[in-house]
Amino acid sequence: MSVNPGTDPNHRPQPNAGRGPDVSSAHPDPDGATGPGLVLGLRQNLPQFVLLVAVNALVGGMLGQERTVVPLLGKDVFGLTGYTAGLAFILVFGLAKAATNYVAGTWMDRFGRKPVLVAGWLVAIPVPLLLIWAPTWGWVIAANVLLGISQGMTWSTTVVMKIDLVGPARRGLAMGFNEAAGYAAVAVTALATGFIAQAHGLRPAPFFLGIAYAALGVGLSTLAVKETRGHARLEAAGHVARADGRHDHLHGGLTNWQVFTQTSFREPALSAASQAGLVNNLNDGLAWGVFPILFAGAGLSVSSIGILAAIYPAVWGLGQLVTGGLSDRVGRKWMIASGMILQAVALAVIAVVDSFALWALAAALLGAGTAMVYPTLLAAIGDVAHPAWRARAVGAYRLWRDAGFAAGALLAGIVADALGVRAAVWVVAALTALSGIVVAVRMYETHHRPTAGSTPAVSRTGGSNG
Repeated sequence: MSVNPGTDPNHRPQPNAGRGPDVSSAHPDPDGATGPGLVLGLRQNLPQFVLLVAVNALVGGMLGQERTVVPLLGKDVFGLTGYTAGLAFILVFGLAKAATNYVAGTWMDRFGRKPVLVAGWLVAIPVPLLLIWAPTWGWVIAANVLLGISQGMTWSTTVVMKIDLVGPARRGLAMGFNEAAGYAAVAVTALATGFIAQAHGLRPAPFFLGIAYAALGVGLSTLAVKETRGHARLEAAGHVARADGRHDHLHGGLTNWQVFTQTSFREPALSAASQAGLVNNLNDGLAWGVFPILFAGAGLSVSSIGILAAIYPAVWGLGQLVTGGLSDRVGRKWMIASGMILQAVALAVIAVVDSFALWALAAALLGAGTAMVYPTLLAAIGDVAHPAWRARAVGAYRLWRDAGFAAGALLAGIVADALGVRAAVWVVAALTALSGIVVAVRMYETHHRPTAGSTPAVSRTGGSNG
């Protein structure tokens, strides 16, 4: 865990705490992002932070336009009967997003955050148009390749930009707001498209929302969002090692391969977070592609399916407003482990019940478990990764996490074709429980909380890092 100048590794105040020199002006940034008065902190950067929350809501809405309607398009419009073929759109989405997450981290360090964000929105523009006009399922697959690329660039960038702005003290809270905005928008859009499809058909009306989201996303990202790479460099300039020395070997510059191997396999907390992220999105891929088919098979209407499709991401999204900040106070490890176990229990309930009310309850439990895990995993990555290579670590983590979409689609499709839909849900429930156990055994607590009587971290220009 890094701390800002003004405290030593044991959090004892230093003589110039609260009035440190404005070193930002002494280290100009080629982006023009640094300069006199640049500070870290949520309160100090609130306008840009709120803007980025709004932008990520639009990113989530682009994903939400598919949650209810596209699985039903495959079944009712294109006549797909095999689960594996029907889930191909999630498979390609997951692969495209995972790969883009990884390279987006490198691009952000090389070119800056804002250019990657704008480019991601430009890639999103054709997606709703392809879904509206698709004459074959192959067009839907192509749309989801573009959607995956776009999501990998835009969502990754908003995550890193918020981490840049707030500094170490409020990292969990920042991730809670980021993920809450994105997944609340997924829920609202899934619900809205369900009702629109019930009234006007599966195409084209539900995808008009996506056209509006893309236009707003391009406009805000181009005209209003500011570059934040300078904030990361500001934090890196004052980065102080943990008192326990745990991350001493990870300070300074690492190659891309070293960042990837530390995040994926070698560093215990980073690698435990990466596998938990993969399994979390594995069960999300199941929920996206299989749950609408399971509910339709029970005779539920499209609007009812839309409600169930919205409950899970709604609880997930709104719950992160609480869980992100809570992890700053109680720590990361046990929130992640218990959240994975709660998800496993919810999936088991979905596999055995057969009514709207019980499915709604289980979807809410699944959302609650995911809310405990999602922002906390990102905060844990931010705790361990040095600011100099944090964007690449986030990219590597998100590569594994969003590969879970592809793994979930493939696994669920194969098991469902062989043994039925409910068997697929059981298999994913078991894997989710196992992932929680891995976190409990392998991960250490990453959030180095201040000791009693310590002073708040301060920005490079003075003031509390709130």
